[in-house]
Amino acid sequence: MSSRLVKLLASGLILAPVTVLANDISGVIVDAQNQPISNATVEIVNTQKSVTSNAAGQFTLTDLSAGALELHITAPDFVHKNLDFDLNGDVTNVSVQLMPSSLEVIDVYASPFHASVIESSLPVTVLAGDALRLAQTSTLGETLNNQVGVHSTFFGGVASSPIIRGLDGPRVMITQNGLDASDVSRVGADHIVAAESATAQQIEVLRGPATLFYGSGAIGGVVNVVDERIPQNSDSKARVLVSNGSVNSGKNVSGAGQLGLGNVVLYADGVWRDADAYKARNVIEETQYEGTGFTLGASYLLDNGFVGLSYENSDRQYGIPGHAHDEDHADDQAADGGSVYSDMQQDRLQFLSDLYFDDQFFSKISTKLAYTDYTHAEIEDGMVGTRFNNKTSEAKITLLHQPTSGWKGGISLHSKNSDFDAIGAEAFTPASSTKMLGLALMEEKHVGDVLIQFGARVERVTVTSDHIEFDPEIFVEGHHDEIVGEEIAGAEDDHTDHLQEFDFDQTFTPTSISLGAVWEFTEGYNLGVSVARAQRAPSSAELLANGLHIGTGNYEIGAVYALHEHDGETELELRETDAQLETSNNIDFTFRKFSGDLGLVLNVFYNRVDNYYFENDLGISIEAGHEDHADEPIADQAHADEEMAPVFLFTPQDVELYGIEAQVNYALNSQWQLAAQGDWIRGRLQDGGNLARIPPKRVSSTITYSGSNWDASVAVKRVFNQNQISSFETQTPGYTMLDLNSNLYLSQGKWDWVAYLKIENMTDELAYVHQSFLRDVTPLPGRNVVLGLRGEF
Repeated sequence: MSSRLVKLLASGLILAPVTVLANDISGVIVDAQNQPISNATVEIVNTQKSVTSNAAGQFTLTDLSAGALELHITAPDFVHKNLDFDLNGDVTNVSVQLMPSSLEVIDVYASPFHASVIESSLPVTVLAGDALRLAQTSTLGETLNNQVGVHSTFFGGVASSPIIRGLDGPRVMITQNGLDASDVSRVGADHIVAAESATAQQIEVLRGPATLFYGSGAIGGVVNVVDERIPQNSDSKARVLVSNGSVNSGKNVSGAGQLGLGNVVLYADGVWRDADAYKARNVIEETQYEGTGFTLGASYLLDNGFVGLSYENSDRQYGIPGHAHDEDHADDQAADGGSVYSDMQQDRLQFLSDLYFDDQFFSKISTKLAYTDYTHAEIEDGMVGTRFNNKTSEAKITLLHQPTSGWKGGISLHSKNSDFDAIGAEAFTPASSTKMLGLALMEEKHVGDVLIQFGARVERVTVTSDHIEFDPEIFVEGHHDEIVGEEIAGAEDDHTDHLQEFDFDQTFTPTSISLGAVWEFTEGYNLGVSVARAQRAPSSAELLANGLHIGTGNYEIGAVYALHEHDGETELELRETDAQLETSNNIDFTFRKFSGDLGLVLNVFYNRVDNYYFENDLGISIEAGHEDHADEPIADQAHADEEMAPVFLFTPQDVELYGIEAQVNYALNSQWQLAAQGDWIRGRLQDGGNLARIPPKRVSSTITYSGSNWDASVAVKRVFNQNQISSFETQTPGYTMLDLNSNLYLSQGKWDWVAYLKIENMTDELAYVHQSFLRDVTPLPGRNVVLGLRGEF
């Protein structure tokens, strides 16, 4: 069967008929007042062919193949436009009129079609340019926290991850240039996201199921960090940024550069950051961090595309707030070997290639490969307590075909293998291997004013783990004291005789299908609808966890286990049935107004998830003390720690999430602009009760003044009280944040510079984050004055 597939591909790639290149397209690009637009980009979709318009707005594309093609026309501050042609000779005097955009229109690399944010049936947010630099923080979660529909886990500001529409962890995929970041941030909130945003070109957020492009781990959405580590053009350019913040003496330096040497293009970037524990009325201990990283990349430009390779090294150390066992040393810094901190190191190799073919059935072949070696050590008093390792290899090949009967699209073959292990006293989940192989189909077609988008994906996911040990009597009263007593006494027959051992090996076959449409019912307006059914295989941690998870403060038990009563005692046993797939049934409605002085985006969504792997509070607790009392009298050691951890069992339950997201931009005149946004999310169990850690509703507004070489903005954000809580939560009060930002634009030679001032939390509000596992330990930082300078050419 594989030989037949090879022959079919060969017939498309090699035996397709050759067409003589003899056709041209020429024309002019103008604005709504019929004034020429210079430096507009005109490209043929799924090819390398592109030109820019001259000062008179004129463009010419030459030596084009006969047949169907699609032009994509873009210009800053204008709505993108697509035009279809069926060439059979030269086409001249094409007049393209672009409408001014009231929304920022940016192409999305997370989509194989690279469509803009207003051409997608699924809601997409892109943070790029000055807006990205303004939002920049040391963590990805806080960088994106002010984007509509996106919140942060806020683990003391040292390891914050994005939450999309109330979903995070294994339901939200973090990718770098379209491939999994391959860290362990999806396992726990205390693990930092390894993808570096300081040197990113843009960050894309797909809100809602994105499994078609990225696999079942994207059932709740995707955050794609796009950078230029593998150059795709020969431009020479560079950028730098330095900043200093007052709330934690935070210092940040980053830079990136690209050098074209003919067909060879070189790239390098670097990041250094250092900060003390931040202040929120008082110093919040163990929130210090430092980190370094660099990337080296190179590509070779071909006549029909490029091939390139990059290497990235990242090294970060940060405190673990709320986990200090010795308060006398709580103010030690991580870099100085303080009481409790994490040390993360990652090496990543990435290969990217895009190849274009004018006269073959497949017009573009995109290849992405990555290998990641990730290590995360939790260190206490200079000793490694627990070490997490994750090694991942990933490959994705996407083949896009020539337009066929108006349809454009293609197929994608995706493979990913991950080997994870955790070693040490606080390893709450066993070593495991996860293998995934997926095949996806994506197509879209314009029918009049309607763009139809369709996709389907099937995967094979296998999770294996060998020699897993568990103690059936772990929850029996007095059993912990018995174990400690045996260890203290040095008994030959210690507690290992209680343990049972098993192997785990299960294969899942998640499938996903989606259908969407975007209807431009009048110029400058469109309506989008997306319906998706997406499935997800549970992660190894959700299946096999059995231990204290310090990131959550809970004792977590995986879904392969069950609890039962035996002789009046609660005992742990293996579940007899296989784990089930999690299934999301999602519908999204989007209304957009994107031209004129007023821009508006309104999203309404509903997501019913069957077999949602929910952390169910069992209403019991277990002793969670650390065995670090060797210097204490033996009689006291068994009861040295009286800390108790609540016990949670991953249980598949049916849930529903729904909400509203809104954004408004209004240009009062050429100098003043007003922006406002808000979101509201509701998450509940269908059998009754609320999902835990659902972000509260919030609204914000920003007013901006733009002068000739400077601008300033004032932003106010109101986060409301969260009183729709689960049985084990308490209400979180609301808060109001007031921020100020000002930029001064300077030029020196070929460099463009921006000197900037940010004042965050101007009123020094004491604010708590409801969705944080450390809500009561780590309030948001107090007033922070940031001075910075950034430049680029």
